[in-house]
Amino acid sequence: MRSLDYEQIIAKIQNWIKDYVTSAKVNGVVVGISGGIDSAVTTTLCIKALGVKNVIGLGLPCSSILKDLNDAENLANKLGIKFIKIELTSVYNEFIRISSSLFESNQIAMANLKARLRMMTIYYVGQSLGKFIVAGTSNRTELAIGYFTKYGDGGVDFEPIGDLYKCEVREIAKILEIPEEIIKKPPSAGLWEGQTDEAEIGLTYDVLDEIIFRIDNNLDLDDLNKNDVKKVKEMIRSADHKITMPPLFKINN
Repeated sequence: MRSLDYEQIIAKIQNWIKDYVTSAKVNGVVVGISGGIDSAVTTTLCIKALGVKNVIGLGLPCSSILKDLNDAENLANKLGIKFIKIELTSVYNEFIRISSSLFESNQIAMANLKARLRMMTIYYVGQSLGKFIVAGTSNRTELAIGYFTKYGDGGVDFEPIGDLYKCEVREIAKILEIPEEIIKKPPSAGLWEGQTDEAEIGLTYDVLDEIIFRIDNNLDLDDLNKNDVKKVKEMIRSADHKITMPPLFKINN
């Protein structure tokens, strides 16, 4: 993995956020705070760049784990920003009730529905408050393999930590003094009870980071587990539709 001056990276991200928001001519940003490390780091960086009055945190429980919501609210209180909680469980349940009479759903579709409900809510709040844009919380590792919901948590205006691998987010979290219980919490999208990122993906973030970093930088992969490398390459290939604009038919082609 690469060696970074994390203090310098933090300063660069802060300046980038400030420049982006200024050029967008908006009043601030909204961030969905999940209680996990990525949203905690993103929120803190936005505050350092824009100030507490220009960052709004959203807690969007949807059949969620109470501990995660409490961690999110405690973080927002610690950082001194406005925190808005909007309970989405009843909306989600009603959608499932109506659709279940038409067709049988599945766990992945239901999980993605939660992410998309959150996306719609974040944008609704941002517009309702008056020209607030949405800060994404995905890291490089997740973006590379498409570990996000298309038009869900992938539906954002900018990605402050999108070029940081998961292990690098952890290091920055320590410098930013993110609460230890958040740093040590097993990464989870919180889409169903007991779900964790690493169990769902089938690889640890340490393994993912190493493989993706080498692929990104055209480095040798021969000393790594061949099955792991094959799996990651397939995930990257399959994720292409999530990170590119939809193909457009051209009449003159």
